[in-house]
Amino acid sequence: MEEAQEKTVPLTNKVIKNQIESIREKIAEIKLPIVKSENDNHKFNTEKSQATPEKFDFPKDPDSSDVIVTKGGGLEMIGGFVGFANLPNQVHRKSVKKGFEFTMMAVGESGLGKSTLINSLFLTNLYEEREIPEAAIKAKQTVSIEASTVEIEERGVKLRLTVVDTPGFGDAIDNKNAFDPIIEYIDNQFERYLHDESGLNRRHIVDNRVHCCFYFINPCGHGLRPIDIEFMKTLQTRVNLVPLIAKADMLTPKEIKKFKKRVLEELGKNQIHIYQLPDVEDDEDEEFKQQTQQLKSMIPFAVVGSTQLIEVKGKKVRGRLYPWGVVEVENPDHNDFTGLRTMLISHMQDLQEVTHDLHYEKYRASRLGDEPEAPMMAPMGTRPPPDAEKDRILHEKEMELQKMQKMIEQMQMQLTLQQKASASADKNSKSHKV
Repeated sequence: MEEAQEKTVPLTNKVIKNQIESIREKIAEIKLPIVKSENDNHKFNTEKSQATPEKFDFPKDPDSSDVIVTKGGGLEMIGGFVGFANLPNQVHRKSVKKGFEFTMMAVGESGLGKSTLINSLFLTNLYEEREIPEAAIKAKQTVSIEASTVEIEERGVKLRLTVVDTPGFGDAIDNKNAFDPIIEYIDNQFERYLHDESGLNRRHIVDNRVHCCFYFINPCGHGLRPIDIEFMKTLQTRVNLVPLIAKADMLTPKEIKKFKKRVLEELGKNQIHIYQLPDVEDDEDEEFKQQTQQLKSMIPFAVVGSTQLIEVKGKKVRGRLYPWGVVEVENPDHNDFTGLRTMLISHMQDLQEVTHDLHYEKYRASRLGDEPEAPMMAPMGTRPPPDAEKDRILHEKEMELQKMQKMIEQMQMQLTLQQKASASADKNSKSHKV
């Protein structure tokens, strides 16, 4: 027993020493990006070290010998192959395996075809058993929130689509508090994501933040109504707004053009910022540039939705049948449905990035008390991190350093006590042997 005890103590001391060294390495890593200067209280050193090795043994392609290794570690290659061009393939495989998440909200008064348009966009049926309330019930009911989630798979790519509907919006006699449930729902999703992001297990965070809001405009008026203006003014700092002219088959092409112009004028007059497609880079191909320019000219989209299949000239199409003819949903000459679908699919990643980098960061900053919530949205394309965010990160690092230093002190005290206990045990064992 005494020999076993003598072997156990050094092993425990060794473990504690290793833990202390590990913590010291972490402290060094945390201290590395922090640089304090006389002019600025806090600055972050993001520059890489200028020290470079004298020699760099880089693996050569077996089929190529035209690899020249420079003294500073750089490579001058003539027809060589490194292999990092396959990195996008790794990201692609990982993304496909994980799947994608997207949440969109549809807001507008009843009867504008919100549910039909959503079903037409994603070829699904989210509202099979919906009951339409009577007029007397609509006059008294408040706005409710209904979220439906469906898993869609196309060519091996999985999409977890969540559609948030707002039945009752604009149907009551008094719409004074019609925005409150919608604002509360969006803020609750931000709060949930903030809580999950600040937790211990951040590996499997479910993103239910609203990435896009389709706002349906009634085509029967002469432009935006007061409730439309007030709603979009309130929601523009929380979500990406995409205005849609609903049931565009009620208007002639000339009327649609005039209606779009009137809506854009009223949006600018009331300083309402809707989602703008990102600018195209110069190195993009001409086809993508032309497509983006065409999509920008369609805003606001005048759309028609239908899930009914109609036979036209021997071919089945989705559309609406009238005595004078057929309105085809996917015909660009009839409405902007295909343009809306192209915008949503091709810029889905940008919608998520704007939600995270702009709207969520603004909510997070106001929630943590770093800055008050601004009434207006920052211009698209300018998303610099605020100075208060840098100070907060620096404060967190300093707190983490203090915590680790306390852990080192405790471990050193424990190591000293164990060494004393070991010395006393050795002394007792020697006296017992004598």
